[in-house]
Amino acid sequence: MIEQAWQQRGIVAWMLYPLSLLFGLIAATRKLFYKTGLIKSYAASVPIIVVGNITVGGSGKTPMVVWLCRELQRLGKHPGIISRGYGGEASSWPQDVTPASDPKMVGDEAVLLSDNTGCPMVVGPDRVAAARMLHSKHVVDIIISDDGLQHYRMQRAIELVVIDGERRFGNGFLLPAGPLREPIKRLNLVDFVINNGGSSKSSFNQTAEVEMSLQPQHLLNLKSNEKMEVAEFINKFGKTIHAVAGIGNPARLFKLLTTLGFVVTEHPFADHHPYRPSDLALSPSLPIIMTEKDAVKCRTFAADNHWMLPVEAVIRADFAEEIIHQLEKKYG
Repeated sequence: MIEQAWQQRGIVAWMLYPLSLLFGLIAATRKLFYKTGLIKSYAASVPIIVVGNITVGGSGKTPMVVWLCRELQRLGKHPGIISRGYGGEASSWPQDVTPASDPKMVGDEAVLLSDNTGCPMVVGPDRVAAARMLHSKHVVDIIISDDGLQHYRMQRAIELVVIDGERRFGNGFLLPAGPLREPIKRLNLVDFVINNGGSSKSSFNQTAEVEMSLQPQHLLNLKSNEKMEVAEFINKFGKTIHAVAGIGNPARLFKLLTTLGFVVTEHPFADHHPYRPSDLALSPSLPIIMTEKDAVKCRTFAADNHWMLPVEAVIRADFAEEIIHQLEKKYG
């Protein structure tokens, strides 16, 4: 798999390296055009906070967006969310999203975010159009962009980058020779760097990485909505399970389940995999545990042995206030 090649500077990476140079040149030129005004960018009437990354694949943006929205609501703000709606098959864009939306139409992560935050949400490949629709139809005073760090047509007040604390930047090469969308030095220009699950104390822009961990919650049955703590689950069903994951880094779920005491048979799928009942017809017949993102697409055909393990971001208590302070410094 190409993801494995991205973790080292082996023969595959070096063969693709000339294309990385071309990719970097095109990306830098495009960014320069926006910076100099040769291509116009959009300034929303409310601040936009981008929660993005500089690598391909899952880094933990979705739980970070959920945490940020909840914290902003706690502080009296009225955030709304925009996203690309990756994987959505809607015939027209942008689209409003609610917890009842069809993930096939608007994307799995969009439904997950709407369900977990209660925030108004609009998705579409054109984030500017999504932001305009969100602000025109809903009362919001902050817009959170799920991804979009490289969407320079959209001006932003705060840039918050989430990095995978374990995989970090792979071999350090740009696409397609490595996992980077932008050079690592791009982190010197963002407002905050969130380290998901790592112990590194590296710093960018003279600001230490903000540590984030993902805390597992209770298990939840997809069919009955029964909640069960891990110890109770193991006592009732045993330790041996199937685990399925169609996320950017499936190994993260498998490692977490092993840490919790399960004996895991791993079933990794591609990110945003469109699940079908046959995907979960696994043998032998054991409990199947998946992520909340996967569960969004499996509820319509859920069986008694289908469970999900939600996780929540854990970050230092004053971080949301620090983000608000940064906004106030920029906007007065």
